[in-house]
Amino acid sequence: MKKLTYLILGSALLFTSCEKFLDRPDLNSMVDSEATYWRNENDLRLYANDFYPNYFVGYNSAWGTAYAPVIGYNFSDDLTSENQQLALTSTPPTGGGGSSSSAVSTLSHEFQGPNWNFYWVRKANIMIDRIEKFAKPKLTEDEYKHWSAVGRFFRGFEYSRLVSNFGDVPYFDAPVEPNDFDTQYKPRTKRVEVMDKVYDDFKYVLANMRESDGAGYVHRYAAAALISNMMLFEGSWQHYHNIDKTRAKKYLELARDAAQYVMDSGKYNFSSDFKGLFASENLASNKEVIFSRIYDDALTIRHSVGSYSNGTENQARSANLNLIEAFICNDGKTFQSSSTANAKNFRLSELIKTRDPRFEATFMDTVNTPAIGTLVYAYKFAAREALTYLNSGQAYPPKWGSNTNTNDAPVARLAEVVLNWVEAKQILAEFYGGPAVSQGDIDKSINAIRLRPLDAEADAKGVKQTAPLLLSSLPVDPARDSDVSQLMWEIRRERRMEFVFEYARIQDIRRWKKLNYLNFDKDNYKRGSWVIGVKDFGDKKNPGKILAAYKGRLQVQKADGKIVTYDGTNDAEMEGFYVVRNYANRLAVQERNYLAPLSIALLQEYADRGYTLTQTPGWN
Repeated sequence: MKKLTYLILGSALLFTSCEKFLDRPDLNSMVDSEATYWRNENDLRLYANDFYPNYFVGYNSAWGTAYAPVIGYNFSDDLTSENQQLALTSTPPTGGGGSSSSAVSTLSHEFQGPNWNFYWVRKANIMIDRIEKFAKPKLTEDEYKHWSAVGRFFRGFEYSRLVSNFGDVPYFDAPVEPNDFDTQYKPRTKRVEVMDKVYDDFKYVLANMRESDGAGYVHRYAAAALISNMMLFEGSWQHYHNIDKTRAKKYLELARDAAQYVMDSGKYNFSSDFKGLFASENLASNKEVIFSRIYDDALTIRHSVGSYSNGTENQARSANLNLIEAFICNDGKTFQSSSTANAKNFRLSELIKTRDPRFEATFMDTVNTPAIGTLVYAYKFAAREALTYLNSGQAYPPKWGSNTNTNDAPVARLAEVVLNWVEAKQILAEFYGGPAVSQGDIDKSINAIRLRPLDAEADAKGVKQTAPLLLSSLPVDPARDSDVSQLMWEIRRERRMEFVFEYARIQDIRRWKKLNYLNFDKDNYKRGSWVIGVKDFGDKKNPGKILAAYKGRLQVQKADGKIVTYDGTNDAEMEGFYVVRNYANRLAVQERNYLAPLSIALLQEYADRGYTLTQTPGWN
């Protein structure tokens, strides 16, 4: 079967002994067979299959949370929890390091990437090395270039993630011998030098990977889409963190060009609705999806993300008023200046009609207590059908309950590509002498997204497409940071609306050097939507009364800023912005929180071998 079913075969083909930090299984018995193993591209395909579940995670599988939306990505300035907000790291961990091929950062809520782990670097290097040593004479030129590109793509992917977490990391461009401790325990390589190597790998990929290699296998368009993500991250990091402006320009240009390649292909468009991207059983015909992870009940390839969006499962953090206020109104203006009727009404039932359609496709239109924090429940990753079972007395079908969900996951999609493209172009225009972003550029990116069709249910609810963004009349947003231009602010807003509960927001604010957004120093971080106590928390047996359980617990903030607590008698007064229960802010964000610290055990392991590994800056 050629679909992306993630055959776990490649790790059995590493052909070498174990190293402490490169995580290589002890398979010496296979060394002699290497020359006969690397016979043809089918052998290479089998070896490469092991990369797929690590890099094209989608919704993960079963109860897996790593890199999965809602259950893996639920930490950013968009979301607030009850009680004290989740703290950022304050001290280096004592344990952790390169001990498992599946290890995700132990600080995963902050750093959505791998732990200090070079298993996947080694696997990619083995592939590249064995192609040169054994397979090249047996391959056609096309096969040689394609599979070399596959190896270099995954090597670049892994180093991009490692660098995003740790900054400087040791760079390995070839397999390391088991007794070569000088190389195994080499010091960190400077970030810019590592990313120059990644840049070279990605340039090779864009020139040599096949444009199609069969259903479910990585191809040049998927690689280009992901390269645009990684190069935008690194280019903007280099720029906003003021590291190396020359390299920032180079990486941003590659982000732009990789995205342009996908856009110019004509293969992809915005012809399906937003909800269908995340709640469909089959994305094969969706023209916005460049690459997807396929789930199949018959093959027991399932996940649990849909169940965490079905209205019953707890969401530990939920959408705050700061995010809600950021959603543009459907006339293309902010709520403060919109002429849309009821634009300043923050009832969820009104917001779905006055805001960009992505709001309705992302959030339920009633408050829901499993959204622990603000009670604004995200059902972005479940079909509308899933909510019909809520409070119905019927059991949820397997596809929307437990860990047996089968909706396919978009891994790379056109919206990411066009937003990467326009942002890279805008940074280059503002700071590096690039041509100004034109109305035509906006029409190809932001406005193309806004023209997505509405599905029938959204249309029936009164949802409207959002008016186009016009350079001649950009929204005036009083919340805009003074150091961000009006156009860049709107580009960032579009990303925020598009990627709620996905990978992007925490990574975006890190690369923009805006981690201070996690200092929840405004009331709108501590509030949810507008609630009416007798409607949203009413006692069905006693009309006009709020359930007694909310006495002393339910609070609202009135329009004038006054906070009112339910005392059992003031039912009619309980109307206002929902106040998050027992809210307490996190410890203040520090400069060092942009990068992850290394564990004490890892530093000590180097020292025990007679080598020195430096701690991440600021964590000594």
